[in-house]
Amino acid sequence: MKSEEIRQSFIDYFVGHGHRLHASSPLVPHGDPTLLFTNAGMVQFKDCFLGLDQPESRRAVSVQKCMRVSGKHNDLENVGPSPSHHTFFEMLGNFSFGDYFKEDAIRFGWELVTQVWGLPPEVLSATVYEEDDEAAELWQSLSGLPVERIHRCSESENFWAMGETGPCGPSSEIFVDTSPQLPQVDWVEGTDSGRYLEIWNLVFMQYERDEDGVLRPLPNPSIDTGAGLERVAAVLQGVDSNYETDLFRPILDAAAALAGSAYGRDPEADVDKRVIADHLRAVAFLLADGVIPGNEGRGYVLRRILRRAVRHGMKLGFDEPFLHRLLPIVGEVMGQRYPELRSAQSASQETVRTEEEKFLSTVASASRQVQETIDLARREGRSALSGDEAFRFYDTYGLPLELIHEITEEEQMGVDDEGFQEALEAQRERSRSASAESQRWLESVRELLRQEGRSKSTQFAGYDSLRLEPATVISLAGLDGDSVELVDALSQGERGVAILDRTTFYAEAGGQVGDQGWLRWEGGEARVTDTQKNATGTHFHLLEVVAGRLAVGQVVATDVDGAERYPTQRNHTATHLLHLALRHVLGQGVRQAGSLVAPDRLRFDFTYPRPLRDEQVDRIEELVNRWVLAARETLIVPDRDFKEAVAEGATALFGEKYGDRVRTVEVADLTAPDGNGSLRSLELCGGCHVRNTGEIGLFLISMERGVASGVRRIEALTGEGALSYVHRRRGLLNEIAGELGVPLERAKAEISSRRERNRGLERELARLRMELVSGMADEDETDVGGIRILAREVPSAPATEIRNMADVLRSRLGSGVVVLGSRDEDKVTLVTAVTDDLKNKVHAGHLARKIAALVDGSGGGRSDFAQAGGTAPDKLPAALRSVVDLVRQELESEEPAG
Repeated sequence: MKSEEIRQSFIDYFVGHGHRLHASSPLVPHGDPTLLFTNAGMVQFKDCFLGLDQPESRRAVSVQKCMRVSGKHNDLENVGPSPSHHTFFEMLGNFSFGDYFKEDAIRFGWELVTQVWGLPPEVLSATVYEEDDEAAELWQSLSGLPVERIHRCSESENFWAMGETGPCGPSSEIFVDTSPQLPQVDWVEGTDSGRYLEIWNLVFMQYERDEDGVLRPLPNPSIDTGAGLERVAAVLQGVDSNYETDLFRPILDAAAALAGSAYGRDPEADVDKRVIADHLRAVAFLLADGVIPGNEGRGYVLRRILRRAVRHGMKLGFDEPFLHRLLPIVGEVMGQRYPELRSAQSASQETVRTEEEKFLSTVASASRQVQETIDLARREGRSALSGDEAFRFYDTYGLPLELIHEITEEEQMGVDDEGFQEALEAQRERSRSASAESQRWLESVRELLRQEGRSKSTQFAGYDSLRLEPATVISLAGLDGDSVELVDALSQGERGVAILDRTTFYAEAGGQVGDQGWLRWEGGEARVTDTQKNATGTHFHLLEVVAGRLAVGQVVATDVDGAERYPTQRNHTATHLLHLALRHVLGQGVRQAGSLVAPDRLRFDFTYPRPLRDEQVDRIEELVNRWVLAARETLIVPDRDFKEAVAEGATALFGEKYGDRVRTVEVADLTAPDGNGSLRSLELCGGCHVRNTGEIGLFLISMERGVASGVRRIEALTGEGALSYVHRRRGLLNEIAGELGVPLERAKAEISSRRERNRGLERELARLRMELVSGMADEDETDVGGIRILAREVPSAPATEIRNMADVLRSRLGSGVVVLGSRDEDKVTLVTAVTDDLKNKVHAGHLARKIAALVDGSGGGRSDFAQAGGTAPDKLPAALRSVVDLVRQELESEEPAG
């Protein structure tokens, strides 16, 4: 069976048994800060298992995109050498939320594997938790497996838990004998060698573990199953490795062709090709889901995977970018099931190519840095680079540890690997702590609500009105420093979180910030400072009680701050127009990479490989303002079919999770850039917008810059913010004209004229300083052992000018040593110069370093010329007086000056 047949047969079987099909959620899990990536099929159903969400159907089936590259599920180092480990993979899963349990779960799995996929029962075995007699008996009765092929395993192998506390339960697996023609081996040997391969996993979620470790039966036991598509495909296609399946082989063959060497001839090169094939899939899907290479979080992981693939390409002989040329193959293999790959392909290729070029350049530069550090370590008498040094090359330059090892081994130098791992773990811990901090209070409240069974979705009624009455407080949590607890009431001055049955406060989502405003009731009011929500639609109003007492059950009026919301709406609609303008000015390959919609500004990140030219920025700004002035109606359809909306051309943000029903925001009949025809902006969006583009008033781009490799950022202002920006700039220009004493129209010419006059004066001043130095009297010189020494303080001047002075004086001496020092308010500049006939006796670099130490500084250089600096200007005269003694020490030293 081909991989697409396997996916479809799996879906068809479970849909035929009453399961509702769910599309794969993105690789970036929404509303779950505990996960970097979606790493299992159950992630999108986590709230269903926790009882926080009521699913439309109590049976579900999905084919889920997964990534495992961090934490306890880190398979990265096994990728390539192992035939079955991957960073990106697909998980086939069927789920029951309090519906069927062990009997049906085992029956479904067995029927699918044996009857639909056709695996003979005699090559199959099952595992159960050692204390799960019920599952063992069910396997025997439902499958007919003999007792000796139902293996009881320990808790570490066959007991699943969501965390230290919470839902948990025994698990069960189906294993296949991949070499039934060979003599049987015992179970441990077979599983260790990979001959007995796990292809199906069932989790019987039947307990909840409390903080004391006590297991209590769940009222609605559930089922979570999973089967890795790659492993199943290898078994059903009769191959020894996942990489031999139709999921990987086209990518491997394309990589081999590009490298000029066939796959399967060189085991070591084959590992490199497998790493490239695996990582290429991960890169393609991460980019398609909206992850952009960066220096932290998910972007950091993406960049590491991409660079690791490039590094293995270098081992195959690639010394120029190649990975982006292979990216379309992933779309050919998997684009039918995942159309986002093809939609994002152009932008993804550009991003990958830019990253490759940057990394190849970095490798050359970083290799030199490693060499310099090795030289320093030798001079210091060390035999190994420290862990911190190795980690700096890894973290700052992106050098893989194996490349650092290659360089150091060639130089017969070691690396403190243990210290490197400590530094790496410290960085990971910092990243985890930062991520946890940002969502701490929200997650704490969410967990408390789950435990108390109080979690309910909030009805949002704020699109057309800012005020709503009545709304009822259904839950309250008090915030006291790091402490969060559910309370019955909050009194004046106390901070907390309120959950209402309905609200007009928009919760932060889609780049739009959460609303602020007031909750008011008879005898009291509370200031709402932020609004957040979780994946189940519960709105969390972060607030402080200003007057009175707010209690659970209290009837309140919601009052959103219009001074914050209205400009936010202007900025949100303007963001859609900006997105459209970018695609038509810069090309359809432009892809949104992030956004912020706030009251004071909008920020839009997008993929583009180079800085925008001034005329491009002007053209984008002009287009958006043309559409603003056209005062086109904003058409919002609150409920439409997702597939129909996308087929009609609606822009869906990569990485967002959309349901079957979506909300679209459209602005139509917009003049095309060339004036011929019309365009429309149509996006899937749950945010707040103006009714008419004319309400935006004015659109001004205030900044355009790069924020990551291949990613640019535009910040812009609208409405009153844009007008205020114009007023500030106009006032500044008038002040400049006033200072120059000319009309504003002549200010530019006057500045150019004054700049040219200043350049002339600087040249004349430099000439006079040089004349002054050149005219130093012979009595300024000192003779030490027949060597002429000139040590002198010179007027403050640029370092280049002082170097020129020293060079002139060295030429005038013919034979001797020149030391010049200059000081400003907080720094010292030193230059030493030695004539060629003396540089083997007096080393200019050594001399500069010793003098610099006397002015609290450092420096050095060549034997004939060196520069140094210091931070103690008041010590310069004494330092210059010491030059004679320092030269004498150099002459008396037994160590050769060179």
